[in-house]
Formats: sequence, structure tokens, C-alpha cells
Amino acid sequence: MPRESPFEVKLSSEEREELEVRARRYTSPYRDVIRAKIILMASQGVSNDVIASRLDTPRQIVSKWRKRFFESRFPGSKSNHEAGLQPAFPPSVIVDVKALVCELPHRLGLPLSRFSLAEIQREVIAEGLVAQISGATLWRWLSRDALRPWRHRSWIFPRDPHFAAKAGRVLDLYEGNWNGAPLGPKDYLISADEKTSVQARLRKHHSLPPRPQQPMYVEHEYTRGGAWAYLAAWDVHRARVFGRCEESNGIASFDRLVDQVMSQRPYRRAERVFWIVDNGSSHRGQSAADRLRAAWPNLVLVHTPVHASWLNQIEIYFSIVQRKVLTPNDFSSLDEVRDCLLRFQTHYERAAKPFQWTFTRRDLAALLAKLKAEDNFPKAA
Repeated sequence: MPRESPFEVKLSSEEREELEVRARRYTSPYRDVIRAKIILMASQGVSNDVIASRLDTPRQIVSKWRKRFFESRFPGSKSNHEAGLQPAFPPSVIVDVKALVCELPHRLGLPLSRFSLAEIQREVIAEGLVAQISGATLWRWLSRDALRPWRHRSWIFPRDPHFAAKAGRVLDLYEGNWNGAPLGPKDYLISADEKTSVQARLRKHHSLPPRPQQPMYVEHEYTRGGAWAYLAAWDVHRARVFGRCEESNGIASFDRLVDQVMSQRPYRRAERVFWIVDNGSSHRGQSAADRLRAAWPNLVLVHTPVHASWLNQIEIYFSIVQRKVLTPNDFSSLDEVRDCLLRFQTHYERAAKPFQWTFTRRDLAALLAKLKAEDNFPKAA
């Protein structure tokens, strides 16, 4: 059960008006806006736990400012620094704490993969930076620089020695150029790939629709109903999508996707049709380029660098499919999965526009210049 605060907040009309002004004032410091919102929500009888969740703020912060307002009203809503008092910690301590937070824990000899707020609190005391400090104070210091070391993101360091050349060709095509010359009116650009293992998960209990203040409920347990390999191609400049479901991916499956696109107008009579693909086994290397060129003489296969599928715009479409069609995955059969995927293509095209691709050769040069400072960045062959 949520804990109830003993500090019941009741506002006069003047106090409420003042707090509402503070909560809406976008030029005010963020901390002042949050404090005003805390008091306003507390006055509505909202618990500290709920306020903390809605404002993405530690519960102890909510409790602190609720109590301070209860005891001293508006004067209590000001920090010590705003009231003209000396800060509890000198600036040098704040700098040292942030420097510690910006280190990987294992480099400090700690058996941790990443810091939590409680671990930071213990470590700064163990290092002798402070004799005592609260988690709320640490949170306030870190939030000023948006430091959240308990979060992490994954990435892949470029390993292709020809990364710049391969990526540059793809970026040029997105801007409408090839080998230094603009694309012609009969040139087209296709981005293609496979999304493998698209499962049909048959839930053991039917899903429940959303209700007021309740999300949709989806049964956790399911039985497997099989899986498709979903192959799709995206016309970069015309915002058209083509796709098919295959029992497995491979050369034959990918060639059928190519035939599906290239047999249609305007591609079969085009001057050139550029196909941007990654380095998957069904379309890898010069052998794939030669195979497809033999079947379709106007097809030009263009590979992204190794581990750089993010340069392939079809991945943006796949992310849309994942969010709008496959999450949550709740289908009655494998046929229903195929039907939804193919019908979604038509549904999406009705309002589709070319993706706003903003990453250019200039951004690529800046990225590579940054990464070259790393010792393991591959040297061009």
C-alpha cells in the first residue's frame, strides 16, 4: 500500500494562483517548476509515490518539498542558495563527485557494471569526498548535467576498413547523387532487407482492451504458432513499400522479392534501379551483384558498410512495423501474421512520405574524425 504523508497540503486561492503561474513559467529553472507541480499535486490529495512517478522524480524529493511547504509555505519552497545562505558543500566537492560518476566503475576497482544512486552515495563517502550526503542532494547535482550512469545504450564500433567510402555512396544516393552526378528522372532508389523470425504468438488468454486509467492487458504466456521471414523493399524517394512473407530467408527468397519489385512499372523500364542492402548472406558481395544484374540488367546493388544497417532506410520501416503491428504480438495463426503485415503495407502507404533523412557526408566526416581518436578504429586498406 502507498504510504500516506502526514503533511496535508491545503492552498489558499492566492497560493494556488501563484503556484500555477510558477508551474507554467517555461523560463524558470526546471527545479522551481517541479517544486510548484509537487505542491499543486499534493494539494489534490495525490500521494508522494504517485507524484514521484508522474514527475519522474525521486520520492524523497517529493517528500522533502511537501514537508517544507507544509511547515513554511512559500519561503520554504526556496533552496538555501536562493535564500542567501552558504551552500552545504563547496563547488569543488560537486566537481569531484561528478568526475567519479563519469568513470566506469570497474576502472575504480569496483565489482559493478554501472553505478546506481545508492552506489554513488556509498562510494563518495568511502572515498572521503564527504562525511555524509543524501541521495536527494546527489540526484540534484547529477540532474543539472543530465548525468544518469545507471542507464546504458548499446552501439557497434565501425570495423569496416572501407567504412567511409561505402557509407558515402549510400548518403550520396539519399541526396540524389551517384558518382558525383545527379540521378536522372528514370533512376530509382530501393532500400531492402529481411526481418527474420516474425512469430505468431498464440496467447493462452485473450487480450483485454484498454479502459479508463488502465492499459491494454496481454497474457504473458503463449504457444508458438510458427514464424515468417518478412522481406521488404522501400522506395526511398517515392515512399512506396513492397513486401512478402517467406518460410525462411535465403537467396531464393530475396530473389523473389527483387522479381516482385523489378517486374513492376516504373522499375522494369527504368534507366537504373539502385538497391541498398546490408551484408546478409542472401545478397552479400560481388557475386550477389553479378547474380542480380544478370537477371535485371538495370539493377545496381549497393552495400552498406559491415555493421551499419542503420544507414539502410528499410530499418526505419521495420521499426514502424515492430511498433504498430507486432507489439504486442497477439495472433491467432501464422496466416493472420502474414495478412496483417501485407495489409499494413497498403495502410501505411496511404499517408506515407519519404523519410526525413538528415545524416549527410558532413556528419559522417565529423563522426569518423571523432572515432579516429580510438586506438581500435580500423585503418583504410
